[in-house]
Amino acid sequence: FPGRRAGLIAGVLMNATLMFAVGATTLTPDTPLLLFWTATIWALARLVATGNGAWWLAAGLFAGLALDSKYTAALLGPAILAWLLIVPQLRQGMRPWLRRWQPWAAGVIAAVVFAPVLAWNAAHGFASLLKQGGRAGDFDPGRAVQYLSELVSGQIGLATPGIAILLAAAMWSALRRSGPREPAYLLLGCFIWVPVLVFVQHALGDRVQANWPSVIYPAACIAVAGLSRRMLSWWRPAAALGFALTGAIWVQAIWAPVPLPMLYDPTLLRLGGWAALASEIDAVAEAQGAQFIASDNYGHAALLARLLPPGRVVLGVEGRWALFDLPDGTATIEGRTGILVRSARRDDTPDSRPWSEITHLSPLTRARDGMTAEGFRLYRVTGRPSDASVAVMPRALPGAVP
Repeated sequence: FPGRRAGLIAGVLMNATLMFAVGATTLTPDTPLLLFWTATIWALARLVATGNGAWWLAAGLFAGLALDSKYTAALLGPAILAWLLIVPQLRQGMRPWLRRWQPWAAGVIAAVVFAPVLAWNAAHGFASLLKQGGRAGDFDPGRAVQYLSELVSGQIGLATPGIAILLAAAMWSALRRSGPREPAYLLLGCFIWVPVLVFVQHALGDRVQANWPSVIYPAACIAVAGLSRRMLSWWRPAAALGFALTGAIWVQAIWAPVPLPMLYDPTLLRLGGWAALASEIDAVAEAQGAQFIASDNYGHAALLARLLPPGRVVLGVEGRWALFDLPDGTATIEGRTGILVRSARRDDTPDSRPWSEITHLSPLTRARDGMTAEGFRLYRVTGRPSDASVAVMPRALPGAVP
């Protein structure tokens, strides 16, 4: 989009969304995925602009790094292939790329970069590939409308309303204008609509997590620059609203000046009351003479290891810890008494395999400024030998700053 400051518009809009301004600050695979996904678009855009086949090699490198980050990057392959097959000049004209070595070399480069992930899977029963592959193919027509509405409403919230309108218009424009005569626009269209179709298909059978569609944002934000001048004139107010909402969420997350129930405060669920909860759990363990604290939720085990005093032994009792290079905690629990922490949202009973005795204790609540975020059930447990996976969580050294 020459003369339209597409880079400036895309960069500002992306950073004004909650998806990026808030989501990209957390340590999830989405952050490196989006970096390398965007870099792949950039390399292919340079290919269109220059016709230099060397950009294929850069695209292959970035695509491989995106796959190393998160398996959602597997959508890059179908998007690029669709782009090549639809545009005549890319498959049979002056530069019939599918008959040249560069695209195939790009595929080899991506495979080589991705090879360590495949090697790890081969050594661990293909655990992560089976886990992610198991999400596909579900079909639940009774709840499809619910899942689809959650998908749409969630993206409106994460994009912020003004930017969501611009992105929706840009996505429709990319679909309408994507054609053989506009390879650059078609490139954006493929990077937008291939993921859209996949996520819609997934929503027919299961919930689409709010952060998954983030890969649609880079191409959609670029496509905004191709809208009509009248529509494009709204990008500044939309970005201003996005930054204002982002700022409000940051203020609430850090200082919580307004006590709000969890329904209206997403920062409460994620951030509220963890330190106080850890202190209360530590006090219960001290009163019970517990020799360890355990959790069968991998996120909670990691948080407790981060927040409890360094001298406290924290265990993760959950199958996936067997895939990590962590000390085995089976001997740590045998014949010893500890505290098992479980979220009250889980209505099932604890796995009895690692425990010879399980006794209910008084529950605890994680809260901030009197607003409840989550309830927890506590159990006094005595360990025994079993085939359950028990791992000793890494802890800060005594005296170190946690």
